[in-house]
Amino acid sequence: MTGPTIQHEREATDAAPSRRSRRAAAFAEAASAGWKVWLAKIVMLGIIDALAIYAMLVLIGQGQWLVPLIIAVVAVLVNVVYLVPGLLPAKYLTPGLIFLFVFQVFVVLFSIYIAFTNYGSGHISTKDDAVNALLQQSQTRVENSPTYPIKVLERGGGFYLLTADPTTGGFEVGGADQPLEPVAGADASGAPGFATLDFAQILQNQDAIGALSVQISADPNDGYLKTTDGSNAYLFTSTLTWDPTADTMTDTKTGVVYKDTGKGAFTADDGTQLLPGWQVWVGVDNFVRAFTDASIRGPFFAVLIWTFVFAILSVATTFILGLFLAIVFNDPRMKSKKFYRVIMILPYAFPGFLSALVWAGMFNQDFGFINQVLFGGASIPWLQDPWLAKAAILIVNLWLGFPYMFLVCTGAIQSIPDDIQEAGRVDGASVWQIFRHIKFPLLLVSVAPLLISSFAFNFNNFNLIYMLTQGGPRFADAGINVGQTDILISMVYKVAFVGANRDYGLASAFAIIIFVLVALISYLSFRQTKVLEELN
Repeated sequence: MTGPTIQHEREATDAAPSRRSRRAAAFAEAASAGWKVWLAKIVMLGIIDALAIYAMLVLIGQGQWLVPLIIAVVAVLVNVVYLVPGLLPAKYLTPGLIFLFVFQVFVVLFSIYIAFTNYGSGHISTKDDAVNALLQQSQTRVENSPTYPIKVLERGGGFYLLTADPTTGGFEVGGADQPLEPVAGADASGAPGFATLDFAQILQNQDAIGALSVQISADPNDGYLKTTDGSNAYLFTSTLTWDPTADTMTDTKTGVVYKDTGKGAFTADDGTQLLPGWQVWVGVDNFVRAFTDASIRGPFFAVLIWTFVFAILSVATTFILGLFLAIVFNDPRMKSKKFYRVIMILPYAFPGFLSALVWAGMFNQDFGFINQVLFGGASIPWLQDPWLAKAAILIVNLWLGFPYMFLVCTGAIQSIPDDIQEAGRVDGASVWQIFRHIKFPLLLVSVAPLLISSFAFNFNNFNLIYMLTQGGPRFADAGINVGQTDILISMVYKVAFVGANRDYGLASAFAIIIFVLVALISYLSFRQTKVLEELN
């Protein structure tokens, strides 16, 4: 055996333990990292499970069972996905699916549910809450009411009254949601588990304490105790009498009887309702109202037509201007094209709602830039006249939208092969013929889906309408809060959230109508794009 061979064998023998030690170190590092991952996983799952259990307990305490059951099932599935080995695709998809369900699917399903109810102002809570609210809001002090010496107590952020029972002499405690009832260990100074408020604390909370009404018994018809000074209370009774057996509410002053007619409110024979009412299932009544109630139907169809006109003209005007500028700045004879292109996209760089507010100031009738500078001090009611307001909206949307179309059309034009255009020139086609028969059809293949999405965006372009005109001027004879320049989405917002009479059920019905319209138009439009693809 030669010298070099022996040397190589010795080096190999010495290297073997080194390789084994490196492998052992790598295994140890991997095991340590694995335990860290498992620890982080257990901690995160523990937080998720704790939040799920807390949400379930809160919802069960409110008498709900379906949502807690769904939360429990989801929590179990999440634990299975992340604790069971394998299931790698599910580990990546689960967070996205949960957020998709919470922020998309749940919102859609809840809107559909609300559309079939009378949920809105005066019809938010349950029937029991409505009965208590009606009895409390119609209270009058009983003549020659005895004086009840009281102490004001506090627990968990709520206020309670402590007083002595006139018949038994025992001390009782009651609150807004709790009739007077005996409390073990209570005396004239306070009650166990409650904090007794001093005079300074009563003054700090005098509005809340003054609004406090405490039933003297389980029967709300027996009356309520109310205090004005925090030291004495007096007996108040309601001018309405609640008969749970007959399910009626009677006005003791007028003798009018209000019945539960299934519409979510106590209603008299002449149609007069006592509000607040309560939430009930109304079926398709909201959809029927949208198309049959004259005070809603007329403004609704006017808004529907203007929504289509606005969306179509917005897409058409921005596309035409953007295409024109793209052709101009794509001409090789054009100098300083990069500089001009940067200027063209500046409106697209500013937030749309800020630009709308700036334009609203410029269109001001009295001191706006357009009237004062461009029209020499004229008093043109740009935002007060219905037709001028619509024109102003289209002008502002053209300003905001043409840079997007400019960028899209620039990219589409530059993607058209030059040899196709050269072939047209060889065949003797004019510039217009090349554009009409070659460039434009090929351009539409790329741009048509974007035009459809632009239409859908403008169909729901809430920011521009609300920031510029707020939907005004308002329809004078409309039964809902809606204006001449409102589009469907801004009308939905105003019906649901603006004004004293907020009708969430009707707004949800409108939202479903919008969803169906946009989905139908998008479906038909995308089917038409297949015809254009044959030209590619």
